[in-house]
Amino acid sequence: MDLLQAMRTNGSVRAFRSDTISDETVVRVLDSARFAPSGGNKQGWHVIVLKDPQLRAKIGTLARRGWNQYAAMTAAGVRPFAADETGRWPGPPKGMDLEAEGLNDRPWPFMDAIEDSPVLLVIAADLRVIAAVDTDLDRVGVVAGASVYPFAQNILLAARHEGLGGVLTTFLVRQEPAAQELLRLPKWMAITSLIALGVPEHQNSKLTRRPVSEFATVDRFDGPPLTGN
Repeated sequence: MDLLQAMRTNGSVRAFRSDTISDETVVRVLDSARFAPSGGNKQGWHVIVLKDPQLRAKIGTLARRGWNQYAAMTAAGVRPFAADETGRWPGPPKGMDLEAEGLNDRPWPFMDAIEDSPVLLVIAADLRVIAAVDTDLDRVGVVAGASVYPFAQNILLAARHEGLGGVLTTFLVRQEPAAQELLRLPKWMAITSLIALGVPEHQNSKLTRRPVSEFATVDRFDGPPLTGN
């Protein structure tokens, strides 16, 4: 597939056919994805391919707790886990018990059966080799992701080349300690995402995104929009 076509049409896929995906296909996907850039070329990612049904079910349960919290805050009218004007997360809405909300199931077909996805990958990052250069700034940290999320995006693009679709979720991170124990991940391996792959029930051919002029400006944040004219 043409690269630009793949980039412009590779939206999140959350509904899959029951087709079995071979290990050979998964290896090809990861073999292409591994050429993603990373800080210092440290390639600090690790992929756990979930196959055991009982383990999948437990990971699915943990991921749903993160989704339940996310959905509860959305229902309360706030952007879940987003920073305020200070650049820091102010916490959940007043009076909300996030731990309790994690156990309050919020139905969503994708999350309800995420453990049944044909391919389920946990992507972890070795914090010992990632240079989080924003670590001492008084805001939500984002830089560490630069050394692992390009790899995750490459997985989704390589999957598209194989005729698959997929989606990256981060809900599992809300239950990282429990997931680390289940997956035998050491403390210095952080969970960055859970990726589901499979043959799409429907593959989007057109995505809706903001035009360049809405997010690119010249010289300053409040500078004129970049239009190319």
